[in-house]
Amino acid sequence: MYLTFYGLNEKPFNATPDPRFLYMSAVHRDALAQLQYGVQERKGFIVLTGKVGTGKTTLLNALRQRLDGQTAVAFVFNSTLTFDGVLEYMLHDLGVSKAGESRAQRLMALNQFLIERERAGQSTALILDEAQNFSPTTLEEIRLLSNFESPTSKLLQILLVGQPELKAKLGLQELHQLKQRVGLRCQISPLTPTEARAYIRTRLRIAGARDLGLFADPAVDQIVEYSGGIPRLINIVCDHCLLFGYADQKRRIDRQIVSQAVEYLEDGTSPARGLTRPRGAQMPARARWVLGSLAVATATAALGLVLRFDATLLAFVQSVRGLLTR
Repeated sequence: MYLTFYGLNEKPFNATPDPRFLYMSAVHRDALAQLQYGVQERKGFIVLTGKVGTGKTTLLNALRQRLDGQTAVAFVFNSTLTFDGVLEYMLHDLGVSKAGESRAQRLMALNQFLIERERAGQSTALILDEAQNFSPTTLEEIRLLSNFESPTSKLLQILLVGQPELKAKLGLQELHQLKQRVGLRCQISPLTPTEARAYIRTRLRIAGARDLGLFADPAVDQIVEYSGGIPRLINIVCDHCLLFGYADQKRRIDRQIVSQAVEYLEDGTSPARGLTRPRGAQMPARARWVLGSLAVATATAALGLVLRFDATLLAFVQSVRGLLTR
């Protein structure tokens, strides 16, 4: 595909939360430092919030790499689980075997595991992603896990990670005891225009690009305007731009390519942020229908799923180019 054409070793804008591609803005750097401090200093409950697509999961993966071998981590990403489901998943992730069938037996097995790690000078952390989706009942039961403690420290560090709605949920009256136990709060925000520009160049550099100015400045401005500084959306638009640029054999991504990529993502309609089709240019009805038929597939990318292009899709894009020029 476009990797060889643009001199890349790998795709720079995959939507997967690969910590190698983590761009450390001031906000991300501060949040990561707080998370690491909170776990290592055994602060109990730690809350991390941020809008969807701002890089929370990538940050958590970076945290797991930074924690030394003295910390065992259970990462629960399915927020539809009940407390018993969370407990079962957690024990499996921590490698606790023969935990028993009842909740009481599993809690006793977890307590024994935590005590043994404490005696060995080791710590344990539980990360709950998308925590805003857990019911108040489940969150209250999770709070009780913080009762595992020694006279001097907490035996289990619990990270609640979620969208801004998590703040509101923790403000519920039935969760006031949980709110009181939060030792640290971190928040990450969308990238500023300057940070977004550096973000794109950083990912290109990590992917092996020789030309870090592959995206022209006006094109970057347009990408930032469309994405609102959300890293996930930046990734989606940039990946589409590289595909369209390769199809047109353009060595540099300009505003025209960005407009085409955005139009493709927006199902052939002009986005509300001023990204309009050049005056007088009309898309043939047949081409509009073809692009519209792929709206469902491209919409999944906005939900954080990876859109993988192959040679067949490239051929399709080139055929659409032909339709647009008729």
